[in-house]
Amino acid sequence: MTVPVFEEFEPAADCNCAGCIQHRRALAAGEHPAAHGCRRAIVLFTAAGVVLGGGVDAASAVGHAAGPAVGPVRVDRGAAEPGPGTGTGTGTEEQGVTEQGGAGPLHGPSGESVDTAVTLNKTTRAQIINRAKQWLSAKVPYSMDQYWSDGYRQDCSGYVSMAWNLGSNEWTGSLADFATRITREQLQPGDILLFHNLDDPTKGSHVTIFGGWTDYTHTYYVAYEQVKPHTRKQATPMAYWTNSDRYLPYRYKGLTGAATTSGSASTEAYVDLSASTEAYPGRTAFGPGAESAYVTKLREMLLARGAERFYPKEPGPRWAEAERLATQAFQLAQGWRGADADGRPGPETWRLLVTGQGKDIPAAGAGGSGGVSAVMPTYPGRAYFGPGRSNAYITQLGRQLVERGYGKHYTSVPGPAWGEEVRRNVEAFQRAQGWRGGAANGFPGPETWRRLFP
Repeated sequence: MTVPVFEEFEPAADCNCAGCIQHRRALAAGEHPAAHGCRRAIVLFTAAGVVLGGGVDAASAVGHAAGPAVGPVRVDRGAAEPGPGTGTGTGTEEQGVTEQGGAGPLHGPSGESVDTAVTLNKTTRAQIINRAKQWLSAKVPYSMDQYWSDGYRQDCSGYVSMAWNLGSNEWTGSLADFATRITREQLQPGDILLFHNLDDPTKGSHVTIFGGWTDYTHTYYVAYEQVKPHTRKQATPMAYWTNSDRYLPYRYKGLTGAATTSGSASTEAYVDLSASTEAYPGRTAFGPGAESAYVTKLREMLLARGAERFYPKEPGPRWAEAERLATQAFQLAQGWRGADADGRPGPETWRLLVTGQGKDIPAAGAGGSGGVSAVMPTYPGRAYFGPGRSNAYITQLGRQLVERGYGKHYTSVPGPAWGEEVRRNVEAFQRAQGWRGGAANGFPGPETWRRLFP
């Protein structure tokens, strides 16, 4: 009997037979798949032979080898995906490790694959960023072979597949099939920056979600990405820490102007607050009377750099003396003096805060140019102290009392709320100055404040 010659076919991405897996591994490693004998038609031929010789159900064997005769329309993939265990890596701790699995179906709670069509689900920029933030909030741990509760693989390409709401788990070699190539200047929140190393997919391939520019120079952007140990968002140099010139920008083909679910943004004019407020707005955005998202953003960044003692727990949008003091402490920590440390954020102060660069504010009493002793806070006025008051100045007052040795009446860490323990500690300090009567009533006046903060 003449053995027929079969044409070689590309295996489906969701076929987990040993031959197809070996085929994908061979392609990822740059080998010719024929060396491993991975031909779908041969699998079919072999399966049929097993049926004739061993009594296995023929329909089952042929169905597994050839795949479904009719199924959902799938996006044509032009590149082979890495098999299990190949992965990709960037190789530096700063970037994290970005190994990834291959293209495949979504996974249900039991870990079993879910037969979902690879389709272009419609979505908006707001929905893409909001989905990206869900993993960020959950701190989804990185894994190239584990799947989160939503069915998506926990690596960089699985993260983008989730954010774009794809019906499958893609990899860096197939994500471009779902997108349109754009220029870097056209990037908007929800687009991606993709590097797929064609020479060796296992070295350096990675993808990030673009969250917006950090400043007008377009040298840094906010990147949402899935790396070890878990999902992160941070200011990142355009286009990445390494292989920057090899990252290509793409826009999801299923992007629409209108939201597909109620309660979401209704137009494509969505602006990610965290991204939009990271561009320096100018000095007029800060100072007495200023109230905006930029002030809130400033507080959040300063708190992350060691300014807790200047603020209550929840930052707000209105400029206050606490902003000036905290900003000045950060500027002094950089070694700046005079007009460069006036407590108003300029372009360089803003850049260092946004990118996480520069020196942090030293702890109170730790010495250095950013300590409390280096920053003489302006007395805010008597109205800020007394029953019913709660603000950052009370916290600052309490911490300084403790530092100066007048905190024995506190039963817990000083906070923003005025209480009798605060008054008694202030009174003790005033009496230590030799004052009596109304001059030692426990309410800080200008002279008490000046002596308390030498």
